[in-house]
Amino acid sequence: MATATVTDERLARTSTLTKLMKRPEIGALVAAVAIFVFFATTTSAFATASGASTWLRGASTIGIMAVAVALLMIGGEFDLSAGAMTGFTGLVVGILTTEYGLNIWAAIVVSLALALGVGATNGLIVMRTGLPSFIVTLGMYFVLQGINLAGTKALIGQVAIQGMSQVPYYDQAKRVFGSTVNVAGGDIYASVFWWLAVTAAATWVLLRTRVGNWIFSVGGAQVSARQVGVPVFRTKIGLFMTTAGAGWLVGMLLLFTTSTVQSNTGVGQEFIYIICAVVGGCLLTGGYGSAIGAALGALIYGMANQGIVYSGWDNNWLRAFLGIMLLAAVLLNELVRKRAETAR
Repeated sequence: MATATVTDERLARTSTLTKLMKRPEIGALVAAVAIFVFFATTTSAFATASGASTWLRGASTIGIMAVAVALLMIGGEFDLSAGAMTGFTGLVVGILTTEYGLNIWAAIVVSLALALGVGATNGLIVMRTGLPSFIVTLGMYFVLQGINLAGTKALIGQVAIQGMSQVPYYDQAKRVFGSTVNVAGGDIYASVFWWLAVTAAATWVLLRTRVGNWIFSVGGAQVSARQVGVPVFRTKIGLFMTTAGAGWLVGMLLLFTTSTVQSNTGVGQEFIYIICAVVGGCLLTGGYGSAIGAALGALIYGMANQGIVYSGWDNNWLRAFLGIMLLAAVLLNELVRKRAETAR
């Protein structure tokens, strides 16, 4: 009897460890704690309320997009137009309100509709043609970038929106997207609360709903998923629209936090979103990943970005850090996944 009990306990411990190792976000969690401890102990401002306010704000907008990109990557696709989308939606609202006098809430709805339309277009092209989403969304990235730069200049004669704070009902929108709450002497921006809400919602969808099962299925084995009745077409288009919707949200958060938007806003950020998702446990091949992991990846980016500044280092070291982090994450994710599979 005693031997049987010991054997059962060992099996239980092994099962628990295996489950823990199989969680995609474990590596990102360990890295986030390590980076926080490093900068908190080597700089004087990093762990203060005002310091935390700064890196949380930076992490929040990156985090919202990283979570949406993670969902899409789990579904087996990429979206390189996500960064340009944040600037596009902000410019739409700015131009419609400051130049054409449209009600600010109507302009916000119009920009959301346009964003979702672009996302649906990306999905339709990918699904109807079979072209790689990398190529399709890269093309859309250049389309949006051209509209943001040339279109804005043609309409208003400049490449930045000014005077947003003078628009009627601007204060109402700012309370939703750009307000702050003071906590222990530091300002927590609305974007942080949106980030937490998006991460929680995405995690619930992935782990607790049928749609979450569909997302994992279409990313891991699309043909098999279609054969068992998973609506692959609808699921993938929905994922592209989700990424575009997240781009709209980040565009609104940036616009109403700073009261301005540039034509190059968001350009170059798309690879950072992918890096954060990969650091958080997403596989480039699809079918595996975590919304919480992507949020932690964004937190790592935000802490490193600001920690380098507080440490007085050359800002260009951030790029080297991102490259190392990406390579390490890819290798670690593969190692952990293979060990977890062999330990079953």
